[in-house]
Amino acid sequence: MARLIFFGTEDFSAISLQALIDAEYEIAAVVTKPDSKKGRGQKITQPQIKKIALANNIPVWQPDKLADIHDSIASLQPVTGVLVSYGKIIPQPIIELFSPGIINLHPSLLPLYRGPSPIESAIINGDTVTGVSIMQISSKMDAGPVYLREKYRLKGNETQPELYQRLGSLGSKLLVGSLQDIIDEKLTPTAQDHSAASYCQLLSKTDSILRPDLYSAAQLERKVRAHLNYPRSKVSIGDNDVVVASASVSSTQQTPIDLKCTDGKFLVINELIAPSGKKMNAEAFIHGYLTNR
Repeated sequence: MARLIFFGTEDFSAISLQALIDAEYEIAAVVTKPDSKKGRGQKITQPQIKKIALANNIPVWQPDKLADIHDSIASLQPVTGVLVSYGKIIPQPIIELFSPGIINLHPSLLPLYRGPSPIESAIINGDTVTGVSIMQISSKMDAGPVYLREKYRLKGNETQPELYQRLGSLGSKLLVGSLQDIIDEKLTPTAQDHSAASYCQLLSKTDSILRPDLYSAAQLERKVRAHLNYPRSKVSIGDNDVVVASASVSSTQQTPIDLKCTDGKFLVINELIAPSGKKMNAEAFIHGYLTNR
């Protein structure tokens, strides 16, 4: 069985790394981003993928620039590259070290949703079908030829963390099941239809603000589900900045804090995180923060 170098950073990539370890692939090294500050305390935090690698005695490389590990990769030849949610564009000199290139799991049905937020985009746009693709990395973002795709039908109530887990599981099974055939060149990739490509952007804190003056209630409800972990959906109620944790759509106002949207319908706030950091329902928030104040 082939030796692998695995590139990944996000929790989504940890699912595939664990699946490859469980399938008894030899992982020669894991390449991930440097540890970063997270949370309110800005504590230096290791990527989950690093913890999995160290627990399995796999060397971890965290270069600021991939050029810094060029020689280390070259010294391990022959080796196959696998990439899942690494978060950086791979330069061509690094790609050329691997045969048959670097194999990538991407959580969309390419060429749809090239870019860093395909899962969130599928929820926000109200898609009924999404999926995963196994492709070969090219120097252009998510533009390489595709080996396999697998569809996943959406119910319309998925949240960001739920869909990450479901597509991560689906994609890891597809990756493990096809990787050896790809390495043995039993599978041949097909070029994408670049004219059909769509793109999604990196999420930022500015994406968190709910704007009922610009969007329908259904659009905002999808946004709440799509941004549940990050950047989260925020709105000001009175003098209080809150995070909306769960919402629904209604043709009538249910509580005084519901948001009337451009379509005349209301975004009903079912659960929120108050300024105290405590999660509560609308009734508790109104009683604790708005009544007699």
